[in-house]
Amino acid sequence: MRMTRSEFIAWPNKAITLMGMSGVGKTTLAYKLPKSTWFHFSGDYRIGTKYLAEPILDNIKQQAMQVDFLRDLLRSDSIYIDSNITVHNLESIATFLGKIGRSDQGGLSVNEFNRRQNLHRTAEIGAMRDVAEFIEKANQIYGYDHFINDAGGSICELDDDETMQTLAKHTLILYLRADKNLEKTLIQRALDNPKPMYYQAQFLRENLDEYLKVDGLASADDIVPDQLASWVFPRLVEHRKPKYQKLADTYGYTVDARFIAEANNETDFLGLVAGTLEQD
Repeated sequence: MRMTRSEFIAWPNKAITLMGMSGVGKTTLAYKLPKSTWFHFSGDYRIGTKYLAEPILDNIKQQAMQVDFLRDLLRSDSIYIDSNITVHNLESIATFLGKIGRSDQGGLSVNEFNRRQNLHRTAEIGAMRDVAEFIEKANQIYGYDHFINDAGGSICELDDDETMQTLAKHTLILYLRADKNLEKTLIQRALDNPKPMYYQAQFLRENLDEYLKVDGLASADDIVPDQLASWVFPRLVEHRKPKYQKLADTYGYTVDARFIAEANNETDFLGLVAGTLEQD
């Protein structure tokens, strides 16, 4: 959605999509807005609780069935297993995505990893296309004046014009762009604690082949999962930056993530957005 500063200020029911790398401050910002008037839609939460809910549970149950004690209880319906996904606890989703590498270290085969990646892409598209419906629900059913769409870090990887056009039609899209210092911080976090990530298929193929050559490995089954995840993350950051920027240039606006971090409340945030529109 494109609009002038004055149009944004006068907009009675504001709906904004935040996009950027995971860790750039999207969720933190959403929680600085008044909970009484802003509906917080988490794309990752929607992915985990609707679109990947069954695959996530199947994965957990498959692991549990390898334990004799739990297998007998599950088969007799004596216990049940559920995932406890919250906006601040998305570990079940991350565990499902997994990492490529040695099975004795929890790694997945390339084929299984790709299967889960494809499921995640479909789920993320579904979650983002749900935004329009939830904007209406938030206002008409729950009485929220405003709506914030906290999009997942891999939204720029979808390459799905229909999804982005839907978001642009119903929300003002803001790209929270990290500067070099924040990029270094995000990369260091990934080195210290490698997380499962979504990768575009071509990006994964190219970098996986290179990693095998660099490390002198014969097969992806020989990879130490965390080592590959750490090695590839800086490349992923560089891969995503032009994609985010293209989406912002086409459908929305760019704001420095440093300024977002300095916004302490709704007034600060709305003033920052209005100022961004004024400069466009």
